Amino acid sequence: MTTPSACDTVIGTKAQGDALPQHPTAVIFASVLGSSLAFIDGSVVNVALPTIGRDLQAGPAALAWTINAYLLPLGAMILLGGAAGDHFGRRRLFVLGIAVFLFASLLCSFAPSLGGLLAGRALQGIGAAILMPNSLALLGSAFSGEARGRAIGTWAAAGAIAGAVGPLVGGAIVDLAGWRPIFFVNLPIGAGAIWLALRYTRESRDRREGQSLDWGGGVFATIGLGLLVWALTAAAEPATPKAALIAAGLSGLSSMVVFLWIESRRGDSALMPFGLFATSTFAGLSLLTLLLYAALGGLIVLLPYLLIRLGHYSAAQAGAAMLPIPLLIGFGSRWMGRVAARVGGRVLLGSGSVIVAVGLALYARIGGNAIDYLRDILPATLVVAIGMAICVAPLTTAVIASVDRDHVGAASGFNSALARIGGLVMTALLGFVFAASDETGAFVAIVRIAAFVGAGCAAAASLCAWLLIRDEPRR
Repeated sequence: MTTPSACDTVIGTKAQGDALPQHPTAVIFASVLGSSLAFIDGSVVNVALPTIGRDLQAGPAALAWTINAYLLPLGAMILLGGAAGDHFGRRRLFVLGIAVFLFASLLCSFAPSLGGLLAGRALQGIGAAILMPNSLALLGSAFSGEARGRAIGTWAAAGAIAGAVGPLVGGAIVDLAGWRPIFFVNLPIGAGAIWLALRYTRESRDRREGQSLDWGGGVFATIGLGLLVWALTAAAEPATPKAALIAAGLSGLSSMVVFLWIESRRGDSALMPFGLFATSTFAGLSLLTLLLYAALGGLIVLLPYLLIRLGHYSAAQAGAAMLPIPLLIGFGSRWMGRVAARVGGRVLLGSGSVIVAVGLALYARIGGNAIDYLRDILPATLVVAIGMAICVAPLTTAVIASVDRDHVGAASGFNSALARIGGLVMTALLGFVFAASDETGAFVAIVRIAAFVGAGCAAAASLCAWLLIRDEPRR
């Protein structure tokens, strides 16, 4: 498969120069508002976990499922969401995904029990799986050249800022009115995104004809991931039968093998076309995404829980403690998107991932029965934030630039899926941390182990960048 340069033709634009759509600002705002739904909800619920646990009488495994019920369909079905956008139209699927997400938000807010909340969270994950890859594909098909790098940098920056505002506002809402009102925040944001998309963005799709969607691959990927994540999450519960864990794990692995077999037979029409891996660059970007976002996903879930549990922070204070990460990503991403469009992503991704690893390792200094934020938390958080600010926009730009325009949706969907799957697996493993939270000494010890595991994942991501990614010359 050929790798296009940053100046290759995109849908609705000319081949020369850095092409812009007719309404560039409106296209960016539509994409940003839509994707912000997923960013906000992925972070707001984290600061509400203790309150949800008390209100719905949820144990450690159930708390993990409050996150995983959202991440599982998001990670498993985002491949199908990206491919469906390429096939049926990216704008159409973008709007559909937002509508599903908003309906699911209402279900979450009015959920009478934990089961109802988990059902709503799962439907939110399905909506996010449809809208997320297509929000990015709208930009990939509307912009070219350095204009694409700037647009993606703006998208990443705005998403990071949304992730910053989400826990802060959500924490304040939780402290004042409980956890249910936090889901109402999605309604005006989603409505604005739908209006902008329908009015100002152009429809775009895959130019290839006669190819059906890979429904079989989507089904087996979802089943396989679901069983594996359930096994990881349930393993933290001592009462779970070992036979059930082994059976679920083996069945999940078997389903993933079937998924890979289906993908190999469908060729270019697969959810995960093996042709995307024809170059080491896409393979390296994929591994880097999985490892880096596994490390970050574990931190985003664990740190607020740690501050509330051990530091006795309120939900709003725990959300505010996370601000350096999304703020630095937000301020740095637009600039780093332009830099990546000019110099490539290898050096930026390799160095940024190392910085993230150092920051995560610094969290291992946490100890005792009290937490000093300025001493124990802030330095490590700032280092992680700097590293992620270097990585986020160049990673997204490199993924889109590594495939031809007909596969923008599939590539961005697959990359987003890996990011969510990394966070999904790490969140499942955090069930062991939650299970130890009743005993302070054991809790602190396992938090330190989690910090080193995250640092190792980020360091491995850096190796993937240096060894596998090759920057294509700009033509």
